[in-house]
Amino acid sequence: MQPLSDSSNPLITAFAAELANDAEAVLAVMPGSRLQPHASFSVVVEGQQVSIPERLYNDEPPTDAVASLSPRQRQLLHCLYSRHCDGVVRLNLPLDRGHLEKIVGSTDPWVVPFVVQLVGEYVLEILLVICDELRDLATPGTCGHLAYGQFIVDNAAFFARTQRRVVSYWSCYYRGAYASFRGYPGCTLLDLLRSAASDRAGHPWPNLAPASTMGDGYC
Repeated sequence: MQPLSDSSNPLITAFAAELANDAEAVLAVMPGSRLQPHASFSVVVEGQQVSIPERLYNDEPPTDAVASLSPRQRQLLHCLYSRHCDGVVRLNLPLDRGHLEKIVGSTDPWVVPFVVQLVGEYVLEILLVICDELRDLATPGTCGHLAYGQFIVDNAAFFARTQRRVVSYWSCYYRGAYASFRGYPGCTLLDLLRSAASDRAGHPWPNLAPASTMGDGYC
């Protein structure tokens, strides 16, 4: 297990300050790792800047250790393991209800950046899970519509990078399966997220698909 650490630990700073005690409890049940979390990305969550690891390398904790955590602490644990270096661990393929699936339905503000970061990554199965869970974002006034819209408004540069990454991964890896970007699940997710941001901002949110995708039927 990991030793308790101070508030500078990169697995603690992934969450707002008021969650530090819960994050410490999660850290205490996580197996240690020979490698430190790789890099990080910074976003604003409810007015606080947090720094979330790009990848972590810890093995998963034993089931009984996870069961000893509170519901909120388990949620933080699943958030962290959605950043695992192994896509199988992030989604827990081929099993169901992996780490991602246990958080993606939540609209708690500290969960949202972990999900949006995964939208900009390359594992198609992960995009499909998120797409299925976030379809309610198309409905104004829902909790998800408000939470994701506010997050994007507060993190415009982060979402701009996410949009570009979605297009890039489609172009590199998925043109064979999805000849049109419009049919790619990542495009559907961007549409949903931009809709939520547009309503929250009060104006259309920028669509950053490059011009080279326009001819294939992209929005």
